[in-house]
Amino acid sequence: MNTEAINPSAANSAAPLAAGFPDPVHDAQNCFRKVMQAMARPGTLQTFEPGLTDLPAPLTAMGAAVALTLLDYDTPVWLDPALAKSPDAVSFLRFHTGAPIVDVPVEAAFALVSEPERLTGLGNFPQGTPDYPDQSATLVLMNQTFGKGASLKLKGPGIKDVARFSTSPVPTTFWDQVQANNAQFPRGVDVIFTGETQIAALPRSTQLTRPEA
Repeated sequence: MNTEAINPSAANSAAPLAAGFPDPVHDAQNCFRKVMQAMARPGTLQTFEPGLTDLPAPLTAMGAAVALTLLDYDTPVWLDPALAKSPDAVSFLRFHTGAPIVDVPVEAAFALVSEPERLTGLGNFPQGTPDYPDQSATLVLMNQTFGKGASLKLKGPGIKDVARFSTSPVPTTFWDQVQANNAQFPRGVDVIFTGETQIAALPRSTQLTRPEA
């Protein structure tokens, strides 16, 4: 596993390191509950005030909150190119989470994506195995605007009848990839979407139907 391919200057940022959660234990517990609720109720928005300020661009408050909650020294994380090129963002994540940063998606347990419209294919991330489906990756997409984009119908565990969900931006082929991801259940990645103060999730067990072209 290569954890040193990030911009070498990233570990030597001259800017002051941004603070983490104001109340680390309480805030992380609250965020964790919201993430779990989002996973248990796919497509349902969960509201959370991250309480994080003065973060290094392109890291967002909600994206950082999820990272501080879910990442640790045992969860390798892949950063999209925009994040990986930000020395201050890399330093923030390394200091506050201790997570090893990997340079290829296939080695990641988590992925932080600040420019979701440029996201690499979902198939490039760990998919798990039939015996160990939990060894798949979880992707965290930032800068989401909920209620915008194609209106999707969701079915599956945690959904009574049908739920509707829409968010943007995502890659042009993203929903096709999500459908293919679901088709290989129990393998496949999970996706967490983060806006300014809201999060939603599509676990790999969720089936989606796109509107007719």
